[in-house]
Amino acid sequence: MKQATFVIVGGGIAGVSCAEGMSFLAPDESVIVISASPMIKKVTNIRNLTKMLSEFSVEEQSSSQVSEEFPSVSVLHDSVVGLDHEKSLVILASGETVGYERLCICSGAYPKLIGNNPHIVGIRDTDSVQEFQSRLAKSKKVVIVGNGGIATELVHETSGVEIVWVIKDKHISATFIDPGAAEFFQSRLKKKVTEEEDEEPAVVKRMKYTVGDGKTSQGAALGPDWHAKVNLKGLLERSNVSIEYSCEVKNVLDGDDAWPVYVELTNDKLVGCDMIVSATGVVPNVDIFKDCGAAVSEDGGLKVNWKMQTSLENVYAAGDACSVNWDLAPQWFQMRLWTQARHMGTYAAKSMVCDIRGEELLQDFCFELFTHATKLFGMKVVLLGLFNGQTLNDSYEILLRVTKGLEYVKLVLKDGRMQGAVLIGDTDLEEMCENLILNQLDLTSFGEDLLNPDVDIEDYFD
Repeated sequence: MKQATFVIVGGGIAGVSCAEGMSFLAPDESVIVISASPMIKKVTNIRNLTKMLSEFSVEEQSSSQVSEEFPSVSVLHDSVVGLDHEKSLVILASGETVGYERLCICSGAYPKLIGNNPHIVGIRDTDSVQEFQSRLAKSKKVVIVGNGGIATELVHETSGVEIVWVIKDKHISATFIDPGAAEFFQSRLKKKVTEEEDEEPAVVKRMKYTVGDGKTSQGAALGPDWHAKVNLKGLLERSNVSIEYSCEVKNVLDGDDAWPVYVELTNDKLVGCDMIVSATGVVPNVDIFKDCGAAVSEDGGLKVNWKMQTSLENVYAAGDACSVNWDLAPQWFQMRLWTQARHMGTYAAKSMVCDIRGEELLQDFCFELFTHATKLFGMKVVLLGLFNGQTLNDSYEILLRVTKGLEYVKLVLKDGRMQGAVLIGDTDLEEMCENLILNQLDLTSFGEDLLNPDVDIEDYFD
């Protein structure tokens, strides 16, 4: 039997961030990471855009690389098949057991698949991307189902193939953006620069209005720039994208001589294709731990309190595997993104170390404000706070500035105070918006000057 002070299940971003945090906070304590994959995922090239917002890369590394960098951390390449929390033992597929003083479950999530068919590929990790790449090279037509970050990047980055994009919403990329931003991206979706975009950019819209839909859906991200080193090219010389809005997959049917597989949609269309890509979200990968009596939320994640503790003694969870179960800060909410996996993993390490030492724990400031930086259609996208009016019950205003082909700025205000922002392009407004959301200053007197490019709002706060 192996034994360690801290044991982490999962070699993804949450698990490795947790291990790194422990090696920094408690370098003399032993840490074991149990990873089903021989490669682990590590955050690198962190670039802080503001105090709370950062961009980063994700690298795959071998277990030996991790141990060299963090001597107190060892990685076991094995799968967890059970947990005896009363004896503080993790049971592995190899038959071996691992004892712990504190356990952190960072087992991630797996893709929701729209059906069981050999022509359906679920995109979630590096292995599934490689399978997609291999099949794509032999394809002329693919159906992509889903409207989150992965689906959006697949549509943008894939070439040499006809794409039918099936989305349940009325506009593209609904996980992250509203219909206005979706319209802003349309020219990039067509992969051509219009004559208007070649001209000297000018502010073409600046308006203030009240919106009606504050809902958001949960999305999942494979990681920043995951497609950069992957050749996503099909058999055709040119690409074509058609979008089926407000519909879902009704049935997957066997193919014939024309196409290997057919997709029947809820709008009664029948689409033949070489491959179906399922990118419709994820399910927390925690079935093993449910059997131990751990409390589970409605979305399938392990419930955790503000210390990242599950309902089982000495057992914590972080990342996609967990569901937060505490009173949230007004401008923060959970989304299963790699940004939050990193935050949660690092914070769980701090919580576990404090618990072992009997020290006081203060909740990390990252849970005060939702922040996420990504790229959609090749453009920088920053999401802050309640960026789509989440939890505001349709009672909010929006300030909007659009410079065609260059930037899209949306500010969400309630009672004159900023609650969230969507910043697309190089707006250089991240820090100002972050401060205004956190400080909750009354901005009524500024009116639309908040978005006037000739007025430097930051001068008012010096």
